[in-house]
Amino acid sequence: MAKRGASRQGGPRAGLDARGRSQRQLRVGEELRHRLAEAFERGLLHDPALDGVVVTVTEVKVSPDLTNATCYVTPLGGADMAGVVKALNHAAGFLRHHVSQELDLRVSPRLAFAADRSFEEASRVEAILKHPKVAGDIARAEEHEAADDEPASGEPGDGDGDGAA
Repeated sequence: MAKRGASRQGGPRAGLDARGRSQRQLRVGEELRHRLAEAFERGLLHDPALDGVVVTVTEVKVSPDLTNATCYVTPLGGADMAGVVKALNHAAGFLRHHVSQELDLRVSPRLAFAADRSFEEASRVEAILKHPKVAGDIARAEEHEAADDEPASGEPGDGDGDGAA
């Protein structure tokens, strides 16, 4: 008999992505993301903190038992991130009810909203890579790799055109 939590094929981690999430978690998270995006697009929320703000749902992470979902959002146009997240968490119950009517799930996940900082982090890393000192180091590393990839002289393909080894 197989151990509890282990599947018949591939052991206990079979069917999980690199971050340890099951196919079902990923599918439910993506469905939630689409339904929330539609709700925001339709303007279902009437909160002063959200007036004129376009909110993007970048990712939804669902717990293994599908009872909790963390929704990562970012406001476009430089809106107040903290205010938007606070307003969305205030409206989480309404959004949960709305989403539960559109999804066929036994239990509708509790929604929690969090700021998505991945764009800020990507910009920070890009700025570091563009720094002159770092850019010089990268160029030297690429030159070193290119030199290592060239065949040594006297070997076939040495570029002298005689075809001799």
